[in-house]
Amino acid sequence: MRLRSLLYVPADNERFIARAHERGADAIILDLEDSVRPEHRDAARKTLAAAIRSAGQSGARVFVRINAETAREDAGAAMGANGLYVPKASRASIDALATEVPNLPLIALIEDPLALLDVAAIAAHPAVAGLAAGGEDLATALGAAPDPDVLRTPKLLIHYAAKAHGKLSLGLFRSIADYTDLPAIEEAAKDARRHGFDGASCVHPSAVPILNTAFAPTPEEIDWANRVLAAAEANQAGAFTIDGRMIDAPIVARARSILSQT
Repeated sequence: MRLRSLLYVPADNERFIARAHERGADAIILDLEDSVRPEHRDAARKTLAAAIRSAGQSGARVFVRINAETAREDAGAAMGANGLYVPKASRASIDALATEVPNLPLIALIEDPLALLDVAAIAAHPAVAGLAAGGEDLATALGAAPDPDVLRTPKLLIHYAAKAHGKLSLGLFRSIADYTDLPAIEEAAKDARRHGFDGASCVHPSAVPILNTAFAPTPEEIDWANRVLAAAEANQAGAFTIDGRMIDAPIVARARSILSQT
């Protein structure tokens, strides 16, 4: 599953939903949680099936971010989606959802210290397809500011847990709430990819092309990977040299990984 960019769209905003499929995001996250007022959520659930069809009409995957308090009702309304974004994820909430909607992949949002300390077990659950941090919620739960220095360590712990269990790792080392600073988003996306993150979410369409570019191999990386694999095929030795650097099995595997992302 390739998810470089995931665009949040309020599930009750007909105008935004109507244009979601035009934004070029790999996935749309129809949000039933924080961006929808509590009194509007019942109505948003009733129109969710149509919103899912609309958002996915150009081929983007569609996820639904549910509410922890109404997870069962929200999940039941999201059956046409490609998966669920699960806020305040825990082993118990993931187990419950996996039983309720066994065919929907789950993206676990780690949003409190207890879940952070239990993140490896959450990542290991077979229903979990990926992990991300809910940066603002996590910082609030820690009594901290949601700045990059504060978020870096917990997001890396979540990232390590995801990778340890072969799951998608999604996020930036900053809050996505500050969506107007596009150069900072670009720098954060490049930094996240350097650490091995697969993609990130955003709350404004202007960030979508930035994420799509940052989380994709550069032409230089593709050229290097092709040369490495060509040389690996030609060489019978366990190690060889390209551009003055030793190439052995882990680096060949990295080259294959780069080309798999094109």
